[in-house]
Amino acid sequence: MAVGDEGARQPRTLLEQKIWERNQSLSEFVESAEAFARQSGEPGTLSERNLKRLVAGRRTDGTRVGRPRPATARLLEQIFGTSVDELLVPIERSAASADTAGQELRSAIATAKRIDPGVVALLRDQLATVRKLDRKLGAATAYREVAVKIDQVAQLHSYSLSAGTRSQLAALLAEWSALAGWQALDQGRVSTAWKHYERAKQAASESDDAAFARHVEAEQAFVLLDVGHATDAVDLLAMTERKARGDGSPLLRTWLAAAHGEALAASDRRSDSLRAFDRAELMLPPDPSTDDGPYLVLDSVHLTRWRGNALARIGEADAVHVLDTALRGLDPTFTRAEAGLRVDLATALAVSGEHDEASLHITKARDLATEIGSARQLRRLARLPGKRQ
Repeated sequence: MAVGDEGARQPRTLLEQKIWERNQSLSEFVESAEAFARQSGEPGTLSERNLKRLVAGRRTDGTRVGRPRPATARLLEQIFGTSVDELLVPIERSAASADTAGQELRSAIATAKRIDPGVVALLRDQLATVRKLDRKLGAATAYREVAVKIDQVAQLHSYSLSAGTRSQLAALLAEWSALAGWQALDQGRVSTAWKHYERAKQAASESDDAAFARHVEAEQAFVLLDVGHATDAVDLLAMTERKARGDGSPLLRTWLAAAHGEALAASDRRSDSLRAFDRAELMLPPDPSTDDGPYLVLDSVHLTRWRGNALARIGEADAVHVLDTALRGLDPTFTRAEAGLRVDLATALAVSGEHDEASLHITKARDLATEIGSARQLRRLARLPGKRQ
């Protein structure tokens, strides 16, 4: 049965209804609950078998299911903000419940009608605030809030009847989902990251600005890079770059060229990679902050950092100088970026035979990655050849 297919079956409990509202299967919810438990420090666990019993609400003999273990109950309460007793109450199929469902729909539509430019601006401000939190403290701190906002914006988008408002909310949902995808990727949860990007692409397709779709398509290529599909990432980014020539801002085209350059470096295509970064430098606008499209952190410092990453990948001798320049100019609030930059520096220094200096960056990178819960950078550190602890 498709999630939310009310004509086929009604939810048996509030718990099942809320899982449907998240557009998740039971197995997908178990996976997200486990991720939530890890990020929030909750000790509760949840198996799919146990969840099937809980969402049913009643045993085969008709009696109510018992409460789950306290830790599991707390986990569910933290995720949904509702007591476990309420979550497990069987939903009665009656005229009264149908009236309640109708009233809930009317209320949801009425709420969506109250969205005006001020509300959209507020939601954008909240996104900007969470991004600052994420870049400094990492997904370990910010992921839970991102997940909550995705649900909220998706709800508002679902019930909005205004084409203009729907388009603005779709762009916001694409941005929130892309952020969640990047966070999941940094945490080493590549399958979850892919799903977030798929949702982001679907939302971006409803916005009036094609730039959002181009940005999300390109970000998904980094999932391909992380699972060893560098050639596929190159092809995807080349196609996205071509499409953006007609509808992308100078900043977006710069970002896409640099992303393409990284994928080319990962594919050992040295000359093509360097040409992509040369192209990016020529297109970089003098004041990137004036761009009002998708969220892109790209100025001369970040572009230098990105080029340095590619140079380190292909073993270029000047990688150390380029990366050191970027490190000295990097805003210290970009903790995740600094961790990745130091991994790149350690890689380049090791290739140059400067192992003692490389060891210093390895230690600092490991400390930063551990603080923000960056499994991605810790994995890169573990793969460094001949590293000294």
